Amino acid sequence: MGYLTYVWQKCFVSFIRVAFRLALGGTTPRPDEVLQIPRRDSTEGKIKVHVYRGKAPKPCPVLINFHGSGWTVPMHGSDEEFARCVVQGTDFTVLDATYRLAPEHPYPAAVHDAEDVVRWVLARPQEFDLSRVSISGFSAGGTLALVTSGEVFPKSTFRHLIAIYSPADFSRAPQTKKAPDPTGQPLPDWLATFFNNCYLPPGIDRKQPTVSPFFSRMENVPDEIVIITCAGDNLCGEAESVAQRLSDMPGKHVSLRRMEKCNHAWDKSTKPGSVQEQAKHAAYDLAIETLRR
Repeated sequence: MGYLTYVWQKCFVSFIRVAFRLALGGTTPRPDEVLQIPRRDSTEGKIKVHVYRGKAPKPCPVLINFHGSGWTVPMHGSDEEFARCVVQGTDFTVLDATYRLAPEHPYPAAVHDAEDVVRWVLARPQEFDLSRVSISGFSAGGTLALVTSGEVFPKSTFRHLIAIYSPADFSRAPQTKKAPDPTGQPLPDWLATFFNNCYLPPGIDRKQPTVSPFFSRMENVPDEIVIITCAGDNLCGEAESVAQRLSDMPGKHVSLRRMEKCNHAWDKSTKPGSVQEQAKHAAYDLAIETLRR
Protein backbone atom coordinates (compact mmCIF):
# COMPACT_ATOMS: atom_id res chain seq x y z
CA MET A 1 0.00 0.00 0.00
CA GLY A 2 1.38 3.40 -0.99
CA TYR A 3 2.13 5.98 1.67
CA LEU A 4 -0.34 8.52 0.25
CA THR A 5 -3.10 5.89 0.19
CA TYR A 6 -2.42 5.08 3.82
CA VAL A 7 -2.45 8.76 4.83
CA TRP A 8 -5.78 9.28 3.06
CA GLN A 9 -7.27 6.18 4.68
CA LYS A 10 -6.02 7.24 8.11
CA CYS A 11 -7.50 10.74 7.77
CA PHE A 12 -10.89 9.46 6.62
CA VAL A 13 -10.97 6.74 9.28
CA SER A 14 -10.30 9.40 11.92
CA PHE A 15 -13.35 11.30 10.69
CA ILE A 16 -15.48 8.12 10.71
CA ARG A 17 -14.37 7.28 14.25
CA VAL A 18 -15.42 10.70 15.52
CA ALA A 19 -18.78 10.41 13.72
CA PHE A 20 -19.46 7.00 15.29
CA ARG A 21 -18.60 8.27 18.77
CA LEU A 22 -21.03 11.14 18.37
CA ALA A 23 -23.75 8.87 16.99
CA LEU A 24 -23.40 6.40 19.88
CA GLY A 25 -23.57 9.14 22.48
CA GLY A 26 -20.46 8.08 24.37
CA THR A 27 -22.04 5.25 26.39
CA THR A 28 -19.48 3.78 28.78
CA PRO A 29 -19.55 -0.01 29.26
CA ARG A 30 -19.44 -1.33 32.82
CA PRO A 31 -17.95 -4.83 32.78
CA ASP A 32 -17.33 -6.79 35.96
CA GLU A 33 -13.60 -6.85 35.25
CA VAL A 34 -11.13 -5.67 32.61
CA LEU A 35 -8.29 -7.93 31.50
CA GLN A 36 -5.16 -7.14 29.49
CA ILE A 37 -4.18 -10.27 27.56
CA PRO A 38 -0.66 -10.43 26.07
CA ARG A 39 -0.23 -10.50 22.29
CA ARG A 40 2.20 -12.88 20.60
CA ASP A 41 4.36 -9.83 19.83
CA SER A 42 4.93 -7.98 23.09
CA THR A 43 5.83 -4.80 21.20
CA GLU A 44 2.19 -4.55 20.03
CA GLY A 45 0.82 -4.05 23.54
CA LYS A 46 -2.02 -6.08 25.05
CA ILE A 47 -5.57 -7.07 24.11
CA LYS A 48 -8.27 -5.43 26.21
CA VAL A 49 -11.02 -7.81 27.31
CA HIS A 50 -14.22 -6.97 29.21
CA VAL A 51 -15.32 -9.74 31.58
CA TYR A 52 -18.99 -10.35 32.42
CA ARG A 53 -19.15 -12.94 35.18
CA GLY A 54 -21.61 -15.79 35.00
CA LYS A 55 -23.19 -17.71 37.85
CA ALA A 56 -21.10 -20.89 37.56
CA PRO A 57 -18.10 -21.43 39.86
CA LYS A 58 -14.65 -21.90 38.39
CA PRO A 59 -13.84 -23.59 36.12
CA CYS A 60 -16.77 -21.95 34.32
CA PRO A 61 -18.09 -22.18 30.75
CA VAL A 62 -16.95 -19.20 28.69
CA LEU A 63 -18.21 -17.37 25.61
CA ILE A 64 -15.51 -15.41 23.77
CA ASN A 65 -17.11 -12.52 21.86
CA PHE A 66 -15.73 -10.14 19.24
CA HIS A 67 -17.43 -6.81 18.52
CA GLY A 68 -18.24 -5.26 15.16
CA SER A 69 -16.06 -2.51 13.73
CA GLY A 70 -16.09 -2.35 9.94
CA TRP A 71 -12.49 -3.38 10.68
CA THR A 72 -11.75 0.29 11.46
CA VAL A 73 -14.07 1.69 14.15
CA PRO A 74 -13.37 1.13 17.88
CA MET A 75 -16.71 -0.35 18.99
CA HIS A 76 -15.49 -2.40 21.94
CA GLY A 77 -18.24 -2.39 24.55
CA SER A 78 -21.09 -2.10 22.05
CA ASP A 79 -22.10 -5.73 22.78
CA GLU A 80 -22.54 -5.20 26.52
CA GLU A 81 -26.32 -5.73 26.42
CA PHE A 82 -25.80 -9.04 24.62
CA ALA A 83 -23.12 -10.08 27.15
CA ARG A 84 -25.37 -9.24 30.09
CA CYS A 85 -28.25 -11.20 28.56
CA VAL A 86 -25.98 -14.23 28.16
CA VAL A 87 -24.74 -14.20 31.77
CA GLN A 88 -28.28 -13.72 33.06
CA GLY A 89 -29.74 -16.47 30.88
CA THR A 90 -26.96 -19.07 31.10
CA ASP A 91 -24.10 -20.11 33.37
CA PHE A 92 -21.52 -18.73 30.90
CA THR A 93 -19.00 -16.04 31.66
CA VAL A 94 -18.50 -13.73 28.66
CA LEU A 95 -15.11 -12.42 27.56
CA ASP A 96 -15.77 -9.51 25.21
CA ALA A 97 -12.49 -8.94 23.41
CA THR A 98 -11.18 -6.13 21.27
CA TYR A 99 -8.70 -6.52 18.40
CA ARG A 100 -6.41 -4.28 16.39
CA LEU A 101 -8.04 -2.13 13.72
CA ALA A 102 -7.16 -1.09 10.19
CA PRO A 103 -5.67 0.78 8.42
CA GLU A 104 -3.02 0.98 11.15
CA HIS A 105 -3.20 -2.80 11.58
CA PRO A 106 -4.53 -4.55 8.45
CA TYR A 107 -5.09 -8.29 8.01
CA PRO A 108 -3.98 -10.56 9.65
CA ALA A 109 -3.64 -8.50 12.88
CA ALA A 110 -7.29 -8.97 13.93
CA VAL A 111 -7.15 -12.72 13.24
CA HIS A 112 -3.96 -13.03 15.28
CA ASP A 113 -5.56 -11.17 18.20
CA ALA A 114 -8.60 -13.44 18.13
CA GLU A 115 -6.32 -16.48 18.13
CA ASP A 116 -4.26 -15.08 21.02
CA VAL A 117 -7.38 -14.54 23.15
CA VAL A 118 -8.56 -18.11 22.55
CA ARG A 119 -5.11 -19.55 23.32
CA TRP A 120 -5.03 -17.54 26.57
CA VAL A 121 -8.35 -19.10 27.59
CA LEU A 122 -7.26 -22.61 26.63
CA ALA A 123 -4.15 -22.26 28.81
CA ARG A 124 -6.33 -21.73 31.92
CA PRO A 125 -8.24 -24.94 32.70
CA GLN A 126 -8.40 -23.92 36.36
CA GLU A 127 -10.48 -20.87 35.40
CA PHE A 128 -12.50 -22.07 32.40
CA ASP A 129 -14.29 -25.32 31.57
CA LEU A 130 -12.45 -26.22 28.39
CA SER A 131 -15.25 -28.58 27.36
CA ARG A 132 -17.58 -25.56 27.18
CA VAL A 133 -15.69 -22.86 25.33
CA SER A 134 -17.88 -21.05 22.79
CA ILE A 135 -17.27 -18.19 20.37
CA SER A 136 -19.44 -15.38 19.02
CA GLY A 137 -19.22 -12.10 17.15
CA PHE A 138 -21.13 -9.31 15.49
CA SER A 139 -20.37 -8.10 11.95
CA ALA A 140 -16.55 -8.11 11.55
CA GLY A 141 -16.39 -9.84 14.92
CA GLY A 142 -18.64 -12.57 13.53
CA THR A 143 -16.22 -13.02 10.66
CA LEU A 144 -13.44 -13.47 13.22
CA ALA A 145 -15.56 -16.05 15.06
CA LEU A 146 -16.19 -17.97 11.83
CA VAL A 147 -12.51 -17.84 10.82
CA THR A 148 -11.19 -18.71 14.27
CA SER A 149 -13.49 -21.70 14.73
CA GLY A 150 -13.35 -22.89 11.13
CA GLU A 151 -9.68 -22.49 10.25
CA VAL A 152 -7.46 -21.66 13.22
CA PHE A 153 -8.43 -24.27 15.85
CA PRO A 154 -9.43 -27.94 15.70
CA LYS A 155 -13.08 -28.96 15.83
CA SER A 156 -13.02 -29.99 19.47
CA THR A 157 -12.09 -26.47 20.63
CA PHE A 158 -15.53 -24.81 20.64
CA ARG A 159 -18.93 -25.97 21.82
CA HIS A 160 -21.01 -23.29 20.04
CA LEU A 161 -20.61 -20.68 17.29
CA ILE A 162 -22.78 -17.54 17.12
CA ALA A 163 -22.30 -15.22 14.12
CA ILE A 164 -24.56 -12.17 13.82
CA TYR A 165 -24.80 -10.18 10.53
CA SER A 166 -21.30 -11.26 9.56
CA PRO A 167 -19.58 -10.69 6.21
CA ALA A 168 -18.28 -13.92 4.75
CA ASP A 169 -17.06 -13.25 1.19
CA PHE A 170 -14.62 -10.40 0.53
CA SER A 171 -13.86 -11.64 -2.98
CA ARG A 172 -17.06 -10.00 -4.28
CA ALA A 173 -17.35 -6.25 -4.68
CA PRO A 174 -19.95 -4.66 -2.38
CA GLN A 175 -21.95 -3.34 -5.34
CA THR A 176 -22.67 -6.93 -6.42
CA LYS A 177 -24.36 -7.70 -3.09
CA LYS A 178 -28.03 -6.86 -2.66
CA ALA A 179 -30.23 -6.88 0.42
CA PRO A 180 -33.34 -9.11 0.21
CA ASP A 181 -35.48 -6.19 1.38
CA PRO A 182 -35.18 -3.38 -1.18
CA THR A 183 -36.57 -0.90 1.36
CA GLY A 184 -33.70 -1.59 3.76
CA GLN A 185 -30.74 0.70 4.38
CA PRO A 186 -27.58 -1.33 3.77
CA LEU A 187 -24.11 0.11 4.23
CA PRO A 188 -23.33 2.27 1.16
CA ASP A 189 -21.22 0.42 -1.39
CA TRP A 190 -18.49 3.08 -1.38
CA LEU A 191 -18.14 2.91 2.41
CA ALA A 192 -18.09 -0.91 2.45
CA THR A 193 -15.39 -0.79 -0.25
CA PHE A 194 -13.38 1.67 1.82
CA PHE A 195 -13.61 -0.50 4.95
CA ASN A 196 -12.62 -3.61 3.01
CA ASN A 197 -9.63 -1.89 1.40
CA CYS A 198 -8.41 -0.65 4.78
CA TYR A 199 -8.49 -4.17 6.17
CA LEU A 200 -7.25 -5.95 3.02
CA PRO A 201 -4.48 -4.05 1.22
CA PRO A 202 -3.49 -4.95 -2.37
CA GLY A 203 -1.83 -8.33 -2.66
CA ILE A 204 -4.06 -10.11 -0.12
CA ASP A 205 -5.90 -13.10 -1.58
CA ARG A 206 -9.49 -12.35 -0.62
CA LYS A 207 -10.55 -15.95 -1.22
CA GLN A 208 -8.29 -17.44 1.41
CA PRO A 209 -10.38 -18.96 4.21
CA THR A 210 -8.85 -16.83 6.98
CA VAL A 211 -10.12 -13.78 5.09
CA SER A 212 -13.42 -15.03 3.68
CA PRO A 213 -15.01 -17.88 5.67
CA PHE A 214 -17.27 -18.53 2.67
CA PHE A 215 -14.28 -20.45 1.24
CA SER A 216 -13.56 -22.39 4.41
CA ARG A 217 -13.93 -26.19 4.44
CA MET A 218 -16.12 -25.74 7.56
CA GLU A 219 -15.32 -29.16 9.07
CA ASN A 220 -13.87 -27.62 12.23
CA VAL A 221 -16.84 -25.34 12.95
CA PRO A 222 -18.63 -26.61 16.09
CA ASP A 223 -21.84 -28.59 15.73
CA GLU A 224 -24.08 -26.06 17.51
CA ILE A 225 -24.38 -22.94 15.36
CA VAL A 226 -26.45 -19.75 15.30
CA ILE A 227 -26.35 -17.45 12.26
CA ILE A 228 -28.41 -14.26 12.34
CA THR A 229 -28.94 -12.17 9.19
CA CYS A 230 -30.90 -9.01 8.39
CA ALA A 231 -33.31 -8.55 5.48
CA GLY A 232 -32.11 -4.98 4.97
CA ASP A 233 -28.44 -5.94 4.87
CA ASN A 234 -26.50 -6.55 1.66
CA LEU A 235 -24.35 -9.08 3.57
CA CYS A 236 -27.40 -11.28 4.16
CA GLY A 237 -26.92 -13.59 1.19
CA GLU A 238 -23.33 -14.63 1.84
CA ALA A 239 -23.97 -15.40 5.52
CA GLU A 240 -27.04 -17.46 4.60
CA SER A 241 -24.99 -19.35 2.01
CA VAL A 242 -22.53 -20.27 4.76
CA ALA A 243 -25.43 -21.39 6.95
CA GLN A 244 -26.78 -23.58 4.14
CA ARG A 245 -23.40 -25.23 3.59
CA LEU A 246 -23.12 -25.95 7.30
CA SER A 247 -26.67 -27.33 7.40
CA ASP A 248 -25.76 -29.79 4.66
CA MET A 249 -22.88 -31.22 6.72
CA PRO A 250 -23.60 -34.29 8.89
CA GLY A 251 -23.93 -33.65 12.60
CA LYS A 252 -24.25 -29.88 12.49
CA HIS A 253 -27.26 -28.17 14.02
CA VAL A 254 -27.70 -24.75 12.43
CA SER A 255 -30.22 -22.19 13.65
CA LEU A 256 -30.53 -19.60 10.89
CA ARG A 257 -32.77 -16.61 11.51
CA ARG A 258 -33.32 -13.71 9.12
CA MET A 259 -34.60 -10.62 10.90
CA GLU A 260 -37.19 -8.85 8.78
CA LYS A 261 -37.31 -5.03 8.67
CA CYS A 262 -33.83 -4.91 10.18
CA ASN A 263 -30.66 -3.38 8.79
CA HIS A 264 -27.03 -4.17 9.55
CA ALA A 265 -26.24 -3.63 13.26
CA TRP A 266 -29.91 -2.92 13.94
CA ASP A 267 -29.70 -4.22 17.51
CA LYS A 268 -27.36 -1.46 18.66
CA SER A 269 -30.10 1.16 18.55
CA THR A 270 -33.74 0.09 18.86
CA LYS A 271 -36.86 1.94 19.94
CA PRO A 272 -39.00 0.43 22.72
CA GLY A 273 -41.84 -1.66 21.32
CA SER A 274 -40.50 -1.57 17.76
CA VAL A 275 -40.15 -4.51 15.38
CA GLN A 276 -36.41 -4.03 15.67
CA GLU A 277 -36.47 -4.35 19.46
CA GLN A 278 -38.53 -7.54 19.19
CA ALA A 279 -35.99 -8.89 16.69
CA LYS A 280 -33.12 -8.06 19.05
CA HIS A 281 -34.75 -10.00 21.87
CA ALA A 282 -35.46 -12.91 19.50
CA ALA A 283 -31.82 -12.99 18.34
CA TYR A 284 -30.37 -12.84 21.85
CA ASP A 285 -32.87 -15.45 23.11
CA LEU A 286 -31.89 -17.80 20.30
CA ALA A 287 -28.24 -17.44 21.24
CA ILE A 288 -29.05 -18.15 24.90
CA GLU A 289 -31.20 -21.16 24.01
CA THR A 290 -28.34 -22.58 21.94
CA LEU A 291 -25.74 -21.98 24.64
CA ARG A 292 -27.87 -23.99 27.06
CA ARG A 293 -27.49 -27.09 24.87
